[in-house]
Parts: sequence; C-alpha cells; structure tokens
Amino acid sequence: MPTEPLSRKEIEDRLRELPGWSLADDRITRTYRLASHFAAAAMVVHVARVQDELNHHSDLTLGYNTVAVAVNTHDAGDAVTGRDFELAARVEAVAAAHGAS
Repeated sequence: MPTEPLSRKEIEDRLRELPGWSLADDRITRTYRLASHFAAAAMVVHVARVQDELNHHSDLTLGYNTVAVAVNTHDAGDAVTGRDFELAARVEAVAAAHGAS
C-alpha cells in the first residue's frame, strides 16, 4: 500500500519536533557536524544499517566531518511522508550516539 504525501502544514508541524531539520526541494534535510572524518564515516554506516532495517533510504553525503541527510518517499511521487519522519527520528538517535551536533 502506498504511503500518502503529507500536507505542507503536517510537514511543518512535524519539523517542530525535529530541531535542525528543514524542508528543502520537497525533502526533509539536516546536516550534522562530527568530531572527525572517521566519526562522520561511522555515522554513515550506522544510518545505512537503520535504512536497510526500515527499507527506506535517504541520500547521505559524507564530508570531512559532516554528514548531510536528505529524504523523501519515491513511492509517493518524491513527496514527504510519515516514513521520512520515522527515518529522521531514527537518524537523530544515531546522531546522538555518535556525538553529532
């Protein structure tokens, strides 16, 4: 069963509960800063494992000491859905465990 896109208001309401996340180009996004490149790479691996568990994948960009996450739901016409917020919440937990800010 396909996931339904969220309205702009629903997205804005949910973003209030995810500090640091924002809406850009029909995706929810956040960039994390970490202590080192190795810490950032470790976080990417951890996020990739969570994405496989959820069978929902974001675009991850690894920088020197940063990790950028951008996600929407392809099955919903590249719109933002509840699945994206579920993934974002899980990424937040992973980021905290890696000391990301």
